[in-house]
Amino acid sequence: MDHHIRPATPADADAVKAVIDAAYRPYVARIGLRPAPMDADHAADIAAGRVFVTGDPVVGVLVLVAEPDHLVLENIAVHPDAHRQGVGRHLLTFADTHARALGLPEIRLYTNALMWENQEIYPRYGYEVTERRRDGQYDRVHYRKRLPEGIEP
Repeated sequence: MDHHIRPATPADADAVKAVIDAAYRPYVARIGLRPAPMDADHAADIAAGRVFVTGDPVVGVLVLVAEPDHLVLENIAVHPDAHRQGVGRHLLTFADTHARALGLPEIRLYTNALMWENQEIYPRYGYEVTERRRDGQYDRVHYRKRLPEGIEP
């Protein structure tokens, strides 16, 4: 599978929504409400340059938000049809490269506490739990990954 990652364009908005909906749909019943990424304003995120996609058709989506001292990995979604093909790993590696290119020393993300699959994955890629807290109606586990210094993008 070609894992080229590119910035999303307005023409990708429907595909971005479709991938995110397919990726998060299994969690709706488990957590008892729609995961926040399903209701995000994808068109606005694309217009702001925050969304990156991979695949033709799109099978992976990454939403990255640069803050002054870290990169927020706001969303990573892989279509279920593309699971176990390295798409998620490639997107996580891209996030590392993007943070370094922006000169940011760490990446932060969170996942719902009931999405235990994610809690097994993120530590394998160098993320450590920083806290667990309720954010509104969501019970979230927060992570960070400190990027080694001196590694060029």
